Amino acid sequence: MKPILYIVVPCYNEQEVLPVTAPLFDAKVGELIEKNKIHAKSRILLVNDGSRDSTWEIICNLSESNSRFCGISQSRNRGHQNAVLAGLMEAKDLCDITISIDCDGQDDINAMDYMVDAYLDGCEVVYGVRNRRDTDTWFKRFSAEGFYKVMNWMGAEVVFNHADYRLVSSRVLRELANFKEVNIFLRGMIPLVGFKSTSVYYERRERLAGKSHYPLKKMAALALDGVTSLSIRPIRIITGIGLFIAVLSFLGVLWSIAMYIAGRTVSGWASMVCIVCFIGGVQLISLGIIGEYIGKIYLETKARPRYIISERTGNDKKD
Repeated sequence: MKPILYIVVPCYNEQEVLPVTAPLFDAKVGELIEKNKIHAKSRILLVNDGSRDSTWEIICNLSESNSRFCGISQSRNRGHQNAVLAGLMEAKDLCDITISIDCDGQDDINAMDYMVDAYLDGCEVVYGVRNRRDTDTWFKRFSAEGFYKVMNWMGAEVVFNHADYRLVSSRVLRELANFKEVNIFLRGMIPLVGFKSTSVYYERRERLAGKSHYPLKKMAALALDGVTSLSIRPIRIITGIGLFIAVLSFLGVLWSIAMYIAGRTVSGWASMVCIVCFIGGVQLISLGIIGEYIGKIYLETKARPRYIISERTGNDKKD
């Protein structure tokens, strides 16, 4: 039996690009149906992430004029990762497979054909991976590739050059629903679920319209969330640094005593050097990293909902 596909598209202030990319998503679903790869009940689920422009109105109009479109709206902006998760959880009981993709049209929509083929061959997860970054600036390319390398070095299992363009089966999504953490980083959470997976490579293009909503500041915040949500290696690094500084401090004390005995120091200078230079800065950095983890624990213990859906354009249910 042909699988029912739901394309999950997070949208935040996308009134400029959504009218351009929505017909492309519609055409791709129609093409896959014509090729007998997916079921005719396949849909495009647009997730409004608390947009402040007319994005939700556009989603409602698309849903009314085309039965392939449906939409949900979050009660407020909760971030890209939570918007994707909301769409996946909404779709998991309505379909057999989902493909999450950004609204901006940068990801090659034709890679969906290969993703569906890989699923039909037995893969439960198919990652969309960029094969080149020719359209990026040098700084963007350097920082992005460095991000993936640092993440893996820190112990977070992520697929190199993969963002959030992926196919995930409903079977995997049902297991993902058991992951209850509030701090969401799907690029690292999906691999933790397991199951058979593969990658599809494609070229990423320029944004079709509008402006990017992911500046360097948000990318850095995402990287920090990813590391602190999936790895405790920074804490272990702090422990190692602490031991190293302790050894240096001990040697410094011996050296200072020797200089004092030799009469080559000013009174109080030795102790000041040992305390300030070897301990002060390291303590502040260490406390900052530990504080980041404590903050994550604080948010997790509150167990607040990761998303709240305030409106729906329809209530499709899988037969």
